[in-house]
Amino acid sequence: MKHLLNKLIYTTLFLIAGTAITAAQTKTSAKISGLLVDAQGKPMEYATVSLLKSTDSTIVKGTLSTGDGVYLLDNINAGTYVIKATAVGYTKAVSAPFTIADGASTIKVPDLKMADNNKSLQTVTINTSKPLIEHTADRTIMNVENSVLAAGNSAMEILERAPGVSVDKDDNISLKGKQGVTVMINDKLTYLSSAQLATLLRSTDGNTIQSIEIITNPSAKYDAAGNSGIINIKLKKNKQAGTNGSIVLGEAYGASWKDNETLTLNHKEGNLNVFGSFSHNKGGREQDIQIKRVITDTLGHKTFFNQYSPLNQANYNNSYRFGADYDLSSKNTLGFVLNGYFNSENDNNNNRTYIGPDFNTVDSSLRTVSTNHQTYKDFAINLNDTYKLDTAGQQLSADLDYSKFRNNTNAQYVTDYFLPNGSIQHPPAFLGNLTPSTITIRTAKADYTKPITKTLKFEAGVKFSDVESDNDLMQTISQANPYLSINHFVYDEKIDAGYINFNKSYKNTSVQLGLRAEYTSSKATGDSANVVQTINRHYLNLFPSIFITQTLNSKNELGLNYSRRIDRPQYDNLNPFTFNLDPYTYIKGNPYLKPQYTNNFELNYTYNKQLTVALGYSKTTDVITEVPGTNPVTKVSFITNENLQVQNAYNINVYTPYTVAKWWEGNVNATGFYLGFKSNGLEGGNLDRGQAALQVRTTQTFTPLDGYKAELTANYQTGLTYGLYYVKPQYSADAGISHSFANKKANLKLSVSDFLNVLRNDVTSNYQSNNLDIHQKRETRITRLTFTYNFGSNKVKARNHQTGLEDEKGRVKGGN
Repeated sequence: MKHLLNKLIYTTLFLIAGTAITAAQTKTSAKISGLLVDAQGKPMEYATVSLLKSTDSTIVKGTLSTGDGVYLLDNINAGTYVIKATAVGYTKAVSAPFTIADGASTIKVPDLKMADNNKSLQTVTINTSKPLIEHTADRTIMNVENSVLAAGNSAMEILERAPGVSVDKDDNISLKGKQGVTVMINDKLTYLSSAQLATLLRSTDGNTIQSIEIITNPSAKYDAAGNSGIINIKLKKNKQAGTNGSIVLGEAYGASWKDNETLTLNHKEGNLNVFGSFSHNKGGREQDIQIKRVITDTLGHKTFFNQYSPLNQANYNNSYRFGADYDLSSKNTLGFVLNGYFNSENDNNNNRTYIGPDFNTVDSSLRTVSTNHQTYKDFAINLNDTYKLDTAGQQLSADLDYSKFRNNTNAQYVTDYFLPNGSIQHPPAFLGNLTPSTITIRTAKADYTKPITKTLKFEAGVKFSDVESDNDLMQTISQANPYLSINHFVYDEKIDAGYINFNKSYKNTSVQLGLRAEYTSSKATGDSANVVQTINRHYLNLFPSIFITQTLNSKNELGLNYSRRIDRPQYDNLNPFTFNLDPYTYIKGNPYLKPQYTNNFELNYTYNKQLTVALGYSKTTDVITEVPGTNPVTKVSFITNENLQVQNAYNINVYTPYTVAKWWEGNVNATGFYLGFKSNGLEGGNLDRGQAALQVRTTQTFTPLDGYKAELTANYQTGLTYGLYYVKPQYSADAGISHSFANKKANLKLSVSDFLNVLRNDVTSNYQSNNLDIHQKRETRITRLTFTYNFGSNKVKARNHQTGLEDEKGRVKGGN
């Protein structure tokens, strides 16, 4: 199979080279080139260049000059022409007429000099406001850059407010009710587990985010991971000339005080763009968890467990980002980005469990007091190069990425056992865990784009990734004894991938066909009590995709798309460690988990570029699902992950923006879906359950006075079934107001999340011997006051070339 993938990759590279060479060999029309300079002889950047017929001044073709003042027009037929150049702040320049004869290949136009126009503006201030929610052909975009409710929040808290997105009690992200979401940052996979990803998102300051893109059915260009789609978080990037930056200061209060600070600096001059940011936030989260369990032994006797777990967390997060882009020439841009974080978290838990023949009678109880100190460090570097092969859009880009995550956890547990009268039943038991973990990620990728004709575009690319996760569990049962390694788990995964895409446009129809191939080689090695277990896997998968868009008329558009996706097991879910929470509860991994595969179908309709309706169906096999279990003899409960046989998902999504008044705009996003699960032989029974559910989110934006803006959002989700769990209904509402002043350089935002304090995560499970009821209330009502000040240049040169290209970065555990 690997040989087959290698052939596909080599064929892709051959097609890339062959297409470029063939295109170069088959052009017969003439090329026109020239140089634009100002009165001082310096190159005119990004001026508008038009090719006109000399006889009637009809425009034949147009382009922009490069950063070096050079322009190029190709595929020009024989005839007599003139060149006209224009730019804001300069008088227009027109060349002398010139003639292209039959068979001519290249025409060099004499340099054109453009004089200053003193009556024209030298710079233009750009003030635009995008809607909070945008829908395009293949994605939904949440523009959070100027949102009142984004100020002071982390990336995770903003994501929870995105259309169709929900986050459960364990920070697992779902899209339209389905788990298996791939999260990218600036088009790059994070390669982290759900817990580690939650750490990264909670340490990312929302003030550094420009937008969140939700792609439910990605093309072959994207990694095949993510059965329910991709969420791409786009960070802000400087587009302003000169030196500028911003300072963000925030204070918040919920159950305790919190603060956040962010400094951003940018410098853009000529061919160089340098940017950097540093964010710090300090705070904590409080949550109360109650778990009721009923355990039935082999004789039918029932034992009732009633557990209370108040958890206090203190978090200290620091993140940084630094990078630069440099235009080596008008065609070649080289860039690098350094980013990372260093976070810490302290958890204190006073867990009390009452045991008896019913919930009103207590035979015995136990109290486990735990302290958990965690540190999370990440360093990542990206090198990228983009080369524009011609002015028609032919382009080659390459990325090299390296990142390392270092996580350490020091947890200590002291358990006291009590009789009903309160006397101690057994001496206190001590347990200490040290769990150092290191994840190293290396990736390399290249992408090629070639417009073959005006209506046909070819794309191809290759990617290689290598991820190694090294985890150790060290334990002691006495503070006086040393820690001994009881389980060492190393997981290495290599993926070689290649893809091709064809985009063809007709008069009213556009078609995109794609195929991606991924060859996966993984090795999991566990060493527990000197017993070594190794599991090797090698598999090749093909992932086709097709997208068809039909324009019926100026107001009606239809779309049909299909793609195949994969979700590989998260690294921590493969780890066979047994992690004890208390004497009656533990979590364990499953090294035998298999990947899950999904076929996604979607039909969408757009009316008047505003109202969108989408119908979707997906079928997932070998569904990776959290499964609770119970040992009826020891009465110990545990949680692990297993592969269920099949999941069928149906959904309908309706989105519409509207305007009530000049100062009042709003939108509604509603998703109805059905999730059904089937699996025979699961824990001695046959699972067959499903349920229809509804998610509704509405946003209202008010601009009653100049400089003032208010936002109100409300969210409601009915109860739903996911695997062996029933998730109870959820609802919440957020509100905020902002005021801009000091010539719009300063902004003050006041917001309250979940101002009714009603958002909860309540879950039940009743299957075979499992009977549990979980009630979780987190600190959700938080008032935030955020001040932002923008300094330095706030002008964008009218002729400034505003482009931004960054390429791709989810499966690791981190800081809050």
